[in-house]
Amino acid sequence: MRPHLLTIVSCFRLSLSLINFITMIGYRFSEFKGGEGLEPFERLLKIFLDLLTYTSGDVAEALSWMNQLDREYNLTDADYGMGDFIEDLKKNGYIEEEAQGTGSFQITAKSEQSIRQRSLEEIFGKLKRSGRGSHRTPYSGFGEEPLSELRDFRFGDPLENIAFTESFRNAQINHGVDDFILTQDDLAVQESEHKTTCATVLMIDISHSMILYGEDRITPAKKVAMALSELIMRKYPKDFLDIIVFGNDAWQIEVKDLPYLQVGPYHTNTVAGLELAMDILRRRKTQNKQIFMITDGKPTCIREGGRYYKNSFGLDRKILNRTLNLAAQCRRLKIPITTFMIARDSWLVEFVQEFTKVNNGRAFYTSLQGLGEYIFEDYIRNRRKRTR
Repeated sequence: MRPHLLTIVSCFRLSLSLINFITMIGYRFSEFKGGEGLEPFERLLKIFLDLLTYTSGDVAEALSWMNQLDREYNLTDADYGMGDFIEDLKKNGYIEEEAQGTGSFQITAKSEQSIRQRSLEEIFGKLKRSGRGSHRTPYSGFGEEPLSELRDFRFGDPLENIAFTESFRNAQINHGVDDFILTQDDLAVQESEHKTTCATVLMIDISHSMILYGEDRITPAKKVAMALSELIMRKYPKDFLDIIVFGNDAWQIEVKDLPYLQVGPYHTNTVAGLELAMDILRRRKTQNKQIFMITDGKPTCIREGGRYYKNSFGLDRKILNRTLNLAAQCRRLKIPITTFMIARDSWLVEFVQEFTKVNNGRAFYTSLQGLGEYIFEDYIRNRRKRTR
């Protein structure tokens, strides 16, 4: 099921207004590229990449919507038409023909990376240039990240951490400048912080309720997953991020698969998702492990042998017990679960509160607009880091 075109039109009215406003507020200088169509192409590309997220990577449907938007909002002009844009998409490597001569197109790896980058900029803002970052811990001592604080030398401190300027100053104060003597008591060491790696599993609910009641919840979830993936690959390349989806069952997907993700006619088998997440984290060679779960509903399904046990009409105690048992097991394994709940029904909130208490994790009851910021802050500011 796709979002209705009217929903897409309303979403882009503000975007188009902002584009026109930004163009009017002053001069924009850029390197001359020798092509008159460069600026309109970049403007249309932003809309096209957004539409690809809504259409789950369906190029034909995205271009069809663009043509309808063009008729209503005049996205193109007499000098640069939609046909020129399609040719530029092919020329710049954003789309390619599925089979020679068929006229049908598919997106390329370049488009997939561009969609992740756009999601990152939209949700998290532009990141400042930084090195190959890792997560800091509250532990001081022999670490990788130098701090401004100094302390007295202790046996076992590496020589490269000695602050010689401060140590020479201490020696002059303690022994005078006429007869220079440097003792162990004069040595000062620059404090440092340890860095750790973190293994995160992001669970995305793709049950049918993610598109019910006239609200598209799967698209924001996809954008958050793409943005988080791009963030980790850029700023925390030593970290592990695995993405799984869960409906009647659970399975792992690759980052490149995210633009194509769709909701299915599924129930919500949270147990299957947690079991797969725990199995993945069990194989990760780091002490810092966590699960992020994006969902909008209650567990309604478990697998018993070769059949599914389902109940969509309430909080079934048989299903809940299995779910809560896994939450407790994760707690014993020191795997916190952070639940991002895209619903605020009181009885669902009670379930999430019980689930969070059993796991000793965290829960956020968030709107679709605030989902990305919550996940970003919780990932970056995670204070549950440990070192070996």
